[in-house]
Amino acid sequence: MRWRILALLFLARVGLGFQFQTLASVGDSLTVAFGLDYAGVGLLIGLFMLPGLFLALPAGYLGRFATDRQMVVFGLVGLALGGLVSSLAVDSWVIGLGRLIAGAGFLSTTLYFTKMVADWFEGQEIATAMSILVMSWPFGIAMGQVGHSWLEQAYGWQAPFQVASAYCMIAALGVYMFYRTPHDLPAAGRAGAARMTSQEWRLIICAAGAWGVFNAAYVTYLSFGPKVLESLGQSAIAAAGVISIGSWLMILSGAVCGQIADRFGRRDVILTICMSGAILSLMLLGVPRAGFAASLLFGLVGMAPAGVIMAMAGQALRPQVRAFGMGIFFTIYFAIMMAVPPVAGAILDKTGLVQGPMFLAMALFALVVPLSLAFRYVRSQPAPSPQPEASA
Repeated sequence: MRWRILALLFLARVGLGFQFQTLASVGDSLTVAFGLDYAGVGLLIGLFMLPGLFLALPAGYLGRFATDRQMVVFGLVGLALGGLVSSLAVDSWVIGLGRLIAGAGFLSTTLYFTKMVADWFEGQEIATAMSILVMSWPFGIAMGQVGHSWLEQAYGWQAPFQVASAYCMIAALGVYMFYRTPHDLPAAGRAGAARMTSQEWRLIICAAGAWGVFNAAYVTYLSFGPKVLESLGQSAIAAAGVISIGSWLMILSGAVCGQIADRFGRRDVILTICMSGAILSLMLLGVPRAGFAASLLFGLVGMAPAGVIMAMAGQALRPQVRAFGMGIFFTIYFAIMMAVPPVAGAILDKTGLVQGPMFLAMALFALVVPLSLAFRYVRSQPAPSPQPEASA
């Protein structure tokens, strides 16, 4: 049953990456249509993450009153509505409004998809399950990298937003009809019934930091990597296709990496090797005729440990505090994800170097390893006894 549930959640979560990628795919058209610079495009990309900075904690708290399924369906509808609003824009601020609405939906779905998988797979191949779940994000992005570029050229920049919105609505219907909760899940209890321990706080901060910088580096690669290849003479569609190879490959490599971590452990060694591969692939991206090899290395090695990193969130928290703890996790994650794209765009604007954002991505990938080591150290310490909370 749990693997069927995972398949359902994977297919639904594809819509998150598919909707997110719309802005990056049509960014060049928006600079022409609305007179934006690349810092402005980066800001619109980052706006997708802004609601999570303020809504992650309330969304986690709402998990004590609403079901996981209700929160995910609400989020998927928000993603669909946000994409539709952006597609109707006559000014750039309307696109921004649509990104904010979609971002609120993204927050709710991301938090509760993660919780659902942690609930179903706690103590049972959780790194593998998380690897499969998080691969839905690059799968949706890779779909967008190829499909959105074609839709934009054939039907205009509005079409990618509309198609992604339709997918999210179908996903909402699928989750509403078919998702079930685990029968043996401990109750979260009434509001205020349990509080996170000091160790859980430290663990979730380390896990969120690692997940945030990892994804921020990935988004920087997706958003600005094609420009590196275009500067070497490739067309926009060809560059998007090459960059998308990494996203397609990481769907397979992520599942394999999760299996290796579940069977053999050595998670810090895995992360060190993979982050070294990610940095090397970004260096290769700017070498003439090396783009294909760089994308292969990025997908097969650099992005393979996504599930291993995400699994830290599930390992950090008891089921009784998992919804609220995920709110903390995603508050930190969204803060990082909101801040990085405008910085990457500003680097490109100020320096004029298409590889400038790639240097930022390299630094972010390098941060994953010390954050993971800090997580392992904190987890190795004796756990304090959880204390009940007398009042909300």
